[in-house]
Amino acid sequence: MDPAALLSLIVFLPAVGAIATACAPAGLARLVGVSTVAATFLLTTVALLPAYFEATPDDYGMRLVTDAEWVPSFNIRYALGVDGISLPLVVLTGLVFLLAAGASWRIEEKPRAYWSLFLLLETGVLGTFLALDLFLFYVLFEVMLLPMYFLIGVWGGPNRAYAAIKFFLYTLAGSLLLLVALLMLYAAGGSGAAASTFDMRTLSDVARGAGTGEYAGVTIDHGTQTLAFWLMLGCFLIKLPAVPFHTWLPDAHVEAPTPISMILAGVLLKVGGYGILRLAYPLAPLGAAEAAETVCALGAISVIYGALAAMAQTDFKRLVAYSSVSHMGYVLLGLGAWTLAEPDFWRMGFSGAIFQMVGHGITSTGMFFAVGVLYDRVHHRELNRFGGLLRRMPLYAALGLGMSFAALGLPGLCGFVGEAVTVFAAWPATWWAAAAGAFGIILTAGYMLRMVQRVFLGAEYVGPLRENLVPMSGRETSIFAVLMLLAVALGVYPRPVFDVAEPAVDRLVMTLGDAVEAEQIRTDPESTLAAVPAEAAVPAEDAEPAEAE
Repeated sequence: MDPAALLSLIVFLPAVGAIATACAPAGLARLVGVSTVAATFLLTTVALLPAYFEATPDDYGMRLVTDAEWVPSFNIRYALGVDGISLPLVVLTGLVFLLAAGASWRIEEKPRAYWSLFLLLETGVLGTFLALDLFLFYVLFEVMLLPMYFLIGVWGGPNRAYAAIKFFLYTLAGSLLLLVALLMLYAAGGSGAAASTFDMRTLSDVARGAGTGEYAGVTIDHGTQTLAFWLMLGCFLIKLPAVPFHTWLPDAHVEAPTPISMILAGVLLKVGGYGILRLAYPLAPLGAAEAAETVCALGAISVIYGALAAMAQTDFKRLVAYSSVSHMGYVLLGLGAWTLAEPDFWRMGFSGAIFQMVGHGITSTGMFFAVGVLYDRVHHRELNRFGGLLRRMPLYAALGLGMSFAALGLPGLCGFVGEAVTVFAAWPATWWAAAAGAFGIILTAGYMLRMVQRVFLGAEYVGPLRENLVPMSGRETSIFAVLMLLAVALGVYPRPVFDVAEPAVDRLVMTLGDAVEAEQIRTDPESTLAAVPAEAAVPAEDAEPAEAE
C-alpha cells in the first residue's frame, strides 16, 4: 500500500463501513460495525505507527502527506498529513472507538442506524485530526455534529431531546465562528496575483510573513489575525469546553448512552485543544500572543470551577462530566504558557497539554465506563444510594479505584503527568494561574475520594435491584483492564507521547516565536527583542559563528 494512501484509508474506512452497515440486515449490523471499528484501530496502530516512523517529514514536519486538487477554482485541496501533535490523538481515537464499540454490544434498538452513525462519527473525528486544508477540516468538523446529535437524541436518557438540541446549538454556534474565521484567513491569504488558499501550511507561513513562491511578500495584517484568533478560540473553547461555554457538556453526558459518553469525553473534547494548536495559534500568531494570558486565565477558572461543581454533585455521571471541565482546563493552562523569554517552559506547556489530552482521554473513558457498568445493573446513578461495592463486586471496585486514582492525579498514573507538567510550565508566565492549577489538584482529590467513599466503601448497597450487582462479564473486564493498564503504563513511562510530540512542538514554538519577533521588529525597528533569545528561533546547528575581532 502507498504509505500516503494509508491516511485516506484510515479516515474513510469507517464511512464505507457506515454505508455497509446501513445496507446490511439488522442482525448483522453489530458485526459489521464492530469489525470496521476493529479494522480501523489496527490501521491506526499496526499500520500507521511503523509507517509514521519510517517516513521522512516534509518542510512542515508532516509525514505521509496526501495532497491533491479538490476544487481548483477556489484553491481547495484534499490534503491529509500527520505529525507529532496529531499522531497521539489519532491512535487514541482508534482505541476509544474500539472500546466504545465493545461497550455498545448490548444496544439492540435500531442497530443499523446506531452503527452507521457511530462509524460516520469516527470518520469525522479522524479526518479532523488529519486534515491539512481548512475547508476539508471544516467539512469533517461538521461531520461530527449530526451523528452525535442523533446518537444522544435517539439512544439517550429521558431528557435526551433537550440535551441533544443544546449540544447541537452550542456546537453549531462554534462552527459558525470557525467558518467566519476561515473565510477571513482565506480572503487575507492572497492579494494581487497571489490566489487565496485554505492550505494550513501556506497560511501559517503567510501569517508570520514567511510566504514563498506566489505568496512571497503576502501577509495577514495584525488586526485580521487578532479577530480571526478570537473567533477560532471561541469555537474551540466551546468544544473543549471551557468555562463559561461548558453548560452543554453535563447535560449531554448525563443523557448520552455510555459508549457515546466514552467517545465524547475520550476524543471529541480533544478536538478543542487540537484546534487551538493546529489552527488558532499557527494561523493567527499575533492575535494568539496577545491572548496567551487570557487563555491561561480561562484554564485556571475551568480547573477551579469544574472541580467545585463536581464536588457538589450527587449524580455519579454528572460528577465525572464536571471533572472533565476541570481536567481540560489544564490543557488551556499549558497552551497559554507563552514564555517568550524561556522557550523551554513554552515547549513544556504545549507538550504537557498534548499529554493531558491523551491522559484525560484514557481516564475519562474509564470513568464513564465505570458509571455505565453500574447503571446497566441498578438503573440509577445516585452516589448517596451506593456503597460497599468493594465487597459485592471486588474486581469492578479494584479497577474503579485504580481509575479514580488516575483521574485524581496520583503520581505513577497518567492523570498526574499532564497536570504536573502544565502547572510547572505556566508558572513563569502566570504564577497565579499555575497556583490555581495546583489548588485544583487538591480539589480533585477531594471530590474523587468522596466518590470513592460513597461508591466502593461504607455499608453494603441495599438499594433497588441489589440482586443485579453481579461481577463484570469478560467483555466489561477486558475494556476496563485495557484502560487501567494504559493509565499505569503512561503514568510510569510517559516518554513515548513526549518523544513523538517533541519535534512538532519545537517547530511550532519556533514559528510562533519567529512571528512575534518579526512583528516586534516591524513595529519597533530599534528593538533587539531581548525577550526572545536567539536559540528559540534559530537552531544551534544552523547558527553562524561570530567573526573574531
